[in-house]
Parts: sequence; structure tokens; C-alpha cells
Amino acid sequence: MNIKNILLVSPMYRELQALIEKEAPHKSFRFMPEEELSQEDLSWADALVSFNLKAEYDYSSVKWVHSLGAGVDRFLHKKDWNQEILLTRTICSFGRRIAEYCLSYILKDLQLHDRFQEQQQQRNWVQSTPKLLGEQKVLAYGTGEIGQMIAQVFCGLGVDVYGVSLSGKKKTGFNEVMTIDSHFSILNEMNYVINTLPLTERTEKLFNGSIFNQLSNAGFINVGRGASVDEAALLQALTENTVRFAVLDVFEQEPLPESNPLWNHPRLQITPHISAVTTPSEGAACFLDTLKNIDENRPLTNRVDTNKGY
Repeated sequence: MNIKNILLVSPMYRELQALIEKEAPHKSFRFMPEEELSQEDLSWADALVSFNLKAEYDYSSVKWVHSLGAGVDRFLHKKDWNQEILLTRTICSFGRRIAEYCLSYILKDLQLHDRFQEQQQQRNWVQSTPKLLGEQKVLAYGTGEIGQMIAQVFCGLGVDVYGVSLSGKKKTGFNEVMTIDSHFSILNEMNYVINTLPLTERTEKLFNGSIFNQLSNAGFINVGRGASVDEAALLQALTENTVRFAVLDVFEQEPLPESNPLWNHPRLQITPHISAVTTPSEGAACFLDTLKNIDENRPLTNRVDTNKGY
């Protein structure tokens, strides 16, 4: 594949330009924010590098699209993708960042931070015994790179980690991996549920009453995609205590509208899509590595199966 003209569209385009341009002097680049993007730019480009573009664009003239994020649903979900166009994604420290994000909220829960903070405000000295991490069971939806890193981190701390995937294929670090259709029987045993799944037709609104109603006072963390969660069903589960607390980093609509009732629930923690931020240095490194592999006709470990959506 001959890639000469590369269009990079991102809010951090200046930082990426400083890191990329000098490393690929034989290529022609255009770096810009989305507000300046035109169809003429896309017609000029052999490759588009971007993530989460807000408007709809015609990519038919490019040979390669590279996502600056791990997710690619903005390019694929409910869209017809030209199979002749190569699609790749960024692989970097996402797994480690997300594993530590999830661990921080689970430890906060086990160590009773909120309870002791409330007691401090009331000047109330009441002892309660925190629970041990090694006595917990965690269910991770998604056993790819991110799910496997969660399993590695939590398993190393003595946690029993179970996985759910489309295939149910066994993966290192998981006590057991089940399919979406076969895992319901263990839901009431889980202390914490973590979603890392990509957004596809199969995972859209996957987390609804059929899953939440099977839980028993569990914590729910979503670091996958917001559209995977039925928000009304989650609020109902919080009311009924099948879900004891929830931590949401991703939402169907971002930024989350001020009118959304999720903001107001006392047992729901909201973060603004920061669990796995692509830093300019990591984004540039993965892009340059992918570009080199394409130029040298080498295998691409970050190639997306556009039929599967990940």
C-alpha cells in the first residue's frame, strides 16, 4: 500500500505534528482540528488519522484510516464500511490505565472511604472492618487486551476474575471465560462487574434489566462504551439495590447533558471519559509504528476486523 498524503484531525493536532512530522519526512501531512476539515482535505489524503469525529464524512477516497483511540465504533457502528479501506486502531497503555482506574474505585469501596468520610463530617467515631480484595469476584466483559490487563492486575492481587466474550475462549488470568449467552448463572455471585466491550450491534444496550436483575448488590463499572448501557435500567437497578453503586466513564451522549438524571444519583460516580486517554506521545508512537509496518508490508497487530467491529 502506497501512503503518501496523510491527514491528521485531532484537538491535539499541534502536539502530534511536533512528534510525527520530523519522524516521517518522506510523507506529506496536513494537521488540523475538525472545525477546519473539508471534503477537499479528504480527497487529497491517502490516509486519515483521527478519533471520534463529530460529523459524517466520506472516507471513500482514502486507503487507510487510523483511530487515535482504542475504539472504532465512530467509524463502523451502524455504517457501511468499504472493505478495501484498511482500518487500524491505537494500542498503548489503555489496558494498564483502565485496570488502575477500576482498581481505584473497587479499593475505595472495600476500604469504606465514603462511610468514613461521612463519619468524619459528623465527628462520629464508629469502627467498621474493610473487606479484603482477595476475597472478591470480578466479572470482566471483554477479554481482549484491556480485559486481559484487568485480569492480570486483579489476579495478581488474589482476585477471582471471570470473563465474558463472544467466543468464550479461555484466556490467561481468568478463572473461566463464558459467552454472553451462557454467563447468566454466575451473575449473582459477582461482587463487581466491569464492562470493557466495544460497541457493536451485539453489545448495544447489552447491560439492561436482563443482566442488572441477576446481580446481587454488585458494583458496576463501565469503561467500554456508553451505548452498551440502558441508563433507565441501571437507575432502576440502583434503586432496587441489585447494583449497589456504579462508576461510569463513558456515555451514549458526550458531554453528558446537564438534564441527564445520572448526574443526581448519590451512588453513581461520573468521570468525563478519562479512564484511557491517548497521550500525544503514545498516539504518535502507535501511528508511526503502524505507518512503518504498512510501508514495509509487515503484519499489523492493530488491524481492525471491520466485520466484527473491533
